[in-house]
Amino acid sequence: MEFATLRDKAMNYREWLLGRKSEIDPEFPWYPFDTIANMLHLDGLLSGDNRAVFDRLAGQRIADIGAADGDLGFFLESQLGCRLDVVDTSAPNYNGLRGARLLAERLGSEAGIHDVDLDSQFRLPAEHYRAVLFLGLLYHLKNPFYVLETLARHSELCFVSTRIAQLSPDHGTRFAEQPVAYLLHPTEANNDATNFWIFSEAGLRRLFDRTGWEVLDFTTVGNTTDSDPAAQDRDERAFALLRSRHVGE
Repeated sequence: MEFATLRDKAMNYREWLLGRKSEIDPEFPWYPFDTIANMLHLDGLLSGDNRAVFDRLAGQRIADIGAADGDLGFFLESQLGCRLDVVDTSAPNYNGLRGARLLAERLGSEAGIHDVDLDSQFRLPAEHYRAVLFLGLLYHLKNPFYVLETLARHSELCFVSTRIAQLSPDHGTRFAEQPVAYLLHPTEANNDATNFWIFSEAGLRRLFDRTGWEVLDFTTVGNTTDSDPAAQDRDERAFALLRSRHVGE
């Protein structure tokens, strides 16, 4: 399937799922942000042979990690027959994973819904995954090195996105080309205490390398000239497709 076709199917599924959620329970606190829109960013990320990467996931075991209500994972399960694990930590999850469990039940999904403390020395539900979705989660984790290293030992591929920055918050220091990370104050970025580490692009690429990943594709979106770690109007996001160097060990 052409990726553009899968992308369009995802946009149609998004509208269908919004209606389905309203039918299931219009008063339920569903996760309010559009996780399926990540398919639009993946469209801008994937190049060459990587545009066929989802064809290679058909029927394979995948994990949607930091999944919110699991919308994107449920889409891939429905379209590609993926065997899906939804993995998130219930405490910071918007509705305590109740949304993912309710959707799995009402959609007739065979997905496993797993409450895993990703800030602990955790274990994944399965020993091996063909791919993991790891979108928008990295900067919410206290120990991103451990998480990425663990994923590299249990998954062949990883689709990852996270916030990055080029300038310090006072805009006095440009560090885009230095392998660094900025540790946020609990109220500094959107008054959200679950925001922790904002990497520079060089820091993020160093992190991928040190935790066992090869970068297959990489792009950034948003404020790509003078982003900083905290300001909402200076938000820059990196998207990457990674391949584990542990494959075949």
